[in-house]
Amino acid sequence: MKILVVHQYYLMPGSPGGSRFNEFARLWREAGHEVTVIAGNLDYATGQVPARYQGRFITREDDQGTTVYRCAVPQSYAKGFVGRAAAFAGFTFSALVAALRVARPDVVVATSPPLVAAIPGFVAARARWRRVPWVFEIRDLWPESAVTTGVLSATSPLTRALYGLERWAVRGASKVNVLTPAFREDLVRRGLCGDDHVVFVPNGADVEQFVPGPRDNAVRRELGWGDKTVVMYAGAHGRANALGQMIDAAERLKHRPDLLLCTIGDGPERAALEAETARRGLDNLKFYGAQPKARVADFINACDIGAAVLQNNPTFRTVYPNKVFDYMACMRPTLLAIDGVARDLVVTQAQAGRFVEPENGAAFAAEAVALADDPEARQTLGENGRRWVLEHATRASLAARYLRVFEELVAR
Repeated sequence: MKILVVHQYYLMPGSPGGSRFNEFARLWREAGHEVTVIAGNLDYATGQVPARYQGRFITREDDQGTTVYRCAVPQSYAKGFVGRAAAFAGFTFSALVAALRVARPDVVVATSPPLVAAIPGFVAARARWRRVPWVFEIRDLWPESAVTTGVLSATSPLTRALYGLERWAVRGASKVNVLTPAFREDLVRRGLCGDDHVVFVPNGADVEQFVPGPRDNAVRRELGWGDKTVVMYAGAHGRANALGQMIDAAERLKHRPDLLLCTIGDGPERAALEAETARRGLDNLKFYGAQPKARVADFINACDIGAAVLQNNPTFRTVYPNKVFDYMACMRPTLLAIDGVARDLVVTQAQAGRFVEPENGAAFAAEAVALADDPEARQTLGENGRRWVLEHATRASLAARYLRVFEELVAR
């Protein structure tokens, strides 16, 4: 089977970030299928286009057996809302051209955000009388997330256009894949599709890369953590992540020199967060920036508690944060400041973490102290998490589930 993926954020080799489709592509190849990806040529960790892509509209390359079309993305991506919108528009146009160049696939999957990925996905599946099935994947509800976080006005013409694009993509796709059950409920409740139009292949963990390891590893020694209890957030540093709650928590933990809060990752809010931490004179919160994918598991194993935080926003009751699966795979408990389906998964189903109210720095600090002072609880929560991931959320099992969806569509 020939599988075409449209994914603006498909990772370059060694880059940090969500590698879900990189791992799916590898597993699908190993199962005997041919995989092609249409992706952006911007390195989102640096905001720059690597030299090998500069001056080229589309670059075709081989990535360990996967054919990848790296399509031009304007370097305005990190320059506010207008810059990001221009980057999305630029990718949509270059990806459309790539979609017309690739050989006829058997099935297409276009993953959002950005929501506009649906356009080249549709063209790749239906242009030139191809008429092949295509899957629209929703990793985050757009434009709803942008509206509830204040990025877009609910009544603007752009927002109405984006809701129209969402409706067209959901109804026009052969199937819609959602990453959480709450996304399915939202689509059905709004009348965008019926329940039978939706499939559920969620996120998970690469349990071959993210494995439990010694706490006293090279990362802990390099960063001088010593015997401190370390609470680490791994992920994006954007408005939606509301990392100010970790600054508030750090201020309340100044009396605990044995406790250290830290983050890895990057984003548009990082500079402001570091400035505010310095303004408050806090030395118990460190920002280590984006890390190569190969080192992330070592960072997680070096910490004692993995943090997952978002805004106190009704929309985020529908999401699973990617990193909780990696924390669980590495047998680290999760301190979860996200309500809704994430709380149900981590705290109730997996029994792998503790919940605190989002954007409540005092509650975050109190639970950090409780977990720091109870190593037996941390061990139990970590073991529960690893066991749950192995039973329900390995990349291999999820890749196989996706293949069954593709095979059913192609068979029709």
